[in-house]
This record gives sequence, C-alpha cells and structure tokens, in this order.
Amino acid sequence: MPASNTESHLLDAAPINLNTTLCNLPLASPVVLDPALSVRDALRAIDSRDAEAAVIVDGVSSVPLGIVTLRDALRCIVNEDCDLAGPIAGVMTGGLASLSAEATVHQATVLMFRRGMRHLILTGADGQLFNVVSQGDLYGMQAADSASLANAILAARSIDELAAQTAAVRRFAARRLAEGSGAEVLCEWISALNDLIALQVIDLVEARFELPYVPWCWIVFGSEGRLEQTLVTDQDNGIIFAAASAAEAEDLRQQFLPFAEAVTTALDSCGFSLCTGQVMASNPAWCLSQEEWKRQFNSWISVPEPKALLNASIFFDFRPLYGREELVTELQRWLLQRCKGNTAFVRAMTVNALEQTPPLSWWREFRTGGGKEFPHTIDLKGQGIRVFVDAVRIFSLAHGIPHTNTVERLRGVRQALGMPVEEAAAMAAAFYQIQRLRLQNQVSGEFPAAANRLNPDRLHKLDRQILKEAFRQARTLQQRLRLDYLN
Repeated sequence: MPASNTESHLLDAAPINLNTTLCNLPLASPVVLDPALSVRDALRAIDSRDAEAAVIVDGVSSVPLGIVTLRDALRCIVNEDCDLAGPIAGVMTGGLASLSAEATVHQATVLMFRRGMRHLILTGADGQLFNVVSQGDLYGMQAADSASLANAILAARSIDELAAQTAAVRRFAARRLAEGSGAEVLCEWISALNDLIALQVIDLVEARFELPYVPWCWIVFGSEGRLEQTLVTDQDNGIIFAAASAAEAEDLRQQFLPFAEAVTTALDSCGFSLCTGQVMASNPAWCLSQEEWKRQFNSWISVPEPKALLNASIFFDFRPLYGREELVTELQRWLLQRCKGNTAFVRAMTVNALEQTPPLSWWREFRTGGGKEFPHTIDLKGQGIRVFVDAVRIFSLAHGIPHTNTVERLRGVRQALGMPVEEAAAMAAAFYQIQRLRLQNQVSGEFPAAANRLNPDRLHKLDRQILKEAFRQARTLQQRLRLDYLN
C-alpha cells in the first residue's frame, strides 16, 4: 500500500490528535505578567498581544501563581469591584490546576472538561511556566456535538444517567462514521468520552466509601490503555496503591476491593461489560501495591510462559485514569527499563505474536472461517488489529518507547528500526482501514454476538482490495518482526 502525501502525514508531520504531546502543539508564547503590575497596565499588555489571557508569574521562582482573562477582568469592572490602579494579583484566579507540558492532548481535554476550565497552565519538569493552552487550542479538533455530549456526561449525577450517555456515545460514533470521520479520530473520541464516563462513575462510587488515605490510582489496560476503543468493549482495569510492606499491602487491598467491586458493577451497568478473564480491579490479583505490580511484571518477563505472554498482550498497554498518576508513570518507567534489550523476553513475545496470521491465502484471497455460527467470515480484531498491535508493542518495548497507542508507538520506533516513512505510513493507514471496517461492522450489527467478524463478500470491490492490501501490510510487519528477533 504505497503512502500518499495524505497518508504520510500520519508519521512525519505528526498530526495534532489526542495522543499529541502538549509541548508539540503550535501555541503562541504566553503573556506573562508580574503580580504587582496594575490591572490597567495588565489589560493593555493582554490587548497588545491580541490574547485572551495572561499568566501571573512569580518574578523570583518563575512559578505560575494564577491566570487572568479578559472575561474575568470585564466581569470585575462591570461589578464595580475592580481597582484599575490596583495590582493584577487581586483579579487573577489562583490555585488553578496545571499540567505537565509532556502530557497529552487527551489528558488536557479530559481535565479541562471535568474542571470546566477555559485555560490550562502548562509547566516544565522544574515546575516553571511552559505555556498556556486554551479550549480553542484543543476543542478545535472536535465537533460541537462531542463537546455537548461531554458536558452531558459531566452533568450526570447517577449511574442510570451515565448509562444513557453511554448509549449517546454509541449514537454519536455511528453518526460520525456515517458522515465520513476517520477511524483514528473516531476511536480517540470514543476513548475520550468513555474516559469521562468512567471518571464520573468512579467519582459517584467513591463518595459512598471511606477509602484509605494513601496514594492510589485506577489503571486501564488493553484497547482503553491504547486509546483505541471501538463500539464493543469490555473492562480491563486495575488499582495501584502505595504500601510500605506486604502486610500493609494486604490490609489496603481488602479496603479497596469493595470499592473496586462497586465501580466495576457500575461500569457494567453503563455498558462496559465485565471482563470474562477477570482483568478488573475487583479481582484481588489486579488490586496491587506498586511493589506487587513490579513483582508481577517481573515474573512475566523473567519466565515468559504462554500465560505470561497472554497477560503481556493486555497488561503492557496501560495508562493511569483516576488518582495519583505518578504511581503509574514510575511503574511504566521501570517496566521499559526491564524490557529494553531483554532479548529472551522479546523473542518469546515474537514467537507468540507470530502464531496469529493475517487471513490471506497463498494466492492472495481471503482465508475465511467462523464455523457454522459465522460462516465465511474473517476476524478483523484477532487476525487484523491484533497483528499490528502485538508487533508494534514488541518493537516499542524492545526499544524503550514510552507510548501505548499503536500508531504513536510506530511513529516513535520508526527511526530505530530504519523503516522508511512511506512504509510506516502505509502500515498506519492499513491499521486504520481495518479499524474503520470494524466500526462499520459494529454499527451494522450483522453479527451482534461476534461484532468483529466480517463477511468479505459483503464489501464492494474497492474495499475488498483495500482490505487485502491492509492485511498484506500486517504480513509485512510480521516478516520484519521475524527477521529482527528470530533470525
């Protein structure tokens, strides 16, 4: 599948999407003001830059103290409680949430939605001001209906209301798909809206429990961890918490489990079905202290047996959702150090990944299956998406790439693999083509019991040819995997 100019933007041009790092957004430099500056002079400075807001920064430490917007200043003036000669610090809004400039657009979008914020301060690793991002900078990438849907989710005050919004997300996705939205953007927004629902669920449930006063975080795995959710998804989640000893960890686990059970039950009521493999925070096996998670991952890496490799395909794609994110960030950093250059583990993962092959026969026709229940079908998830996800995960872990999203991993590892941008762009395009067909198939509801199965004869000629080429890209990726780690 040769990469056109449109396709190649997927890799080198680094298009702005929900996985984009905030420091890579094309933002104008911020208006920075001293807290002692008068309100009048501050407004003049903001107006001279044609800006909406300014950041008030401590002149000694360069740490942001707050933010002032033209809207805030106008409200004060209209209410006649603003001294134009007084310091701007008296008008600013202080104590605002900030976010690391290394965070993603997805994280900023979810935070701004949940806090009802119009501007978000971005900081560097030293805590000093990096920049300011506004709703316009982020929400310009979405349709108005997704913004109104997000607001409806945040307004929900019961599990029943959230369940209704889950159905609305499905309708939104079906409508956007019919309008021609690409699979990349659509999967990102499905994941973002599902995140908001899950966050609201946790908020509602947490209010009913007295949780232990220790750092903890709700983790998501699998497709949710990769921001690649489609319309049919179950739960893959866990809890990580801080504990000083094994005895304390066991005690804390028993306190978290009733809460986790209530959350997973509520998510099930909202349409996120319980995981048949019990990969949920309500399972004591996945409600662990940070040290217990490290030991668990280490056991899978040290002894890569079939079950360990199966777990790796789920648990190695994780990200924080709710709580103290630094617990998860540190775990991710530790895991990458353990995996990078670990040839035995990478080789075992490669052997396991190559067991599933794209559904193409040697004469380049589809190799169908499905038995009597789903005759003459192919599994778009297991034989298509999984091939890309497994292969790119292996490459990224082997080279220490921190991303979890499949195309972001491909972008991050491309140069290390010596892969031409055209080849990588073709693989990204193939991946999203299969995702698009998965979404269309799920909307059609032809096989409700097997929403990822597709009868290729139902496709028109062009889509059949494109799907064949997409599977050939998956085969090419597996060939590269075999050459790199099995020869």
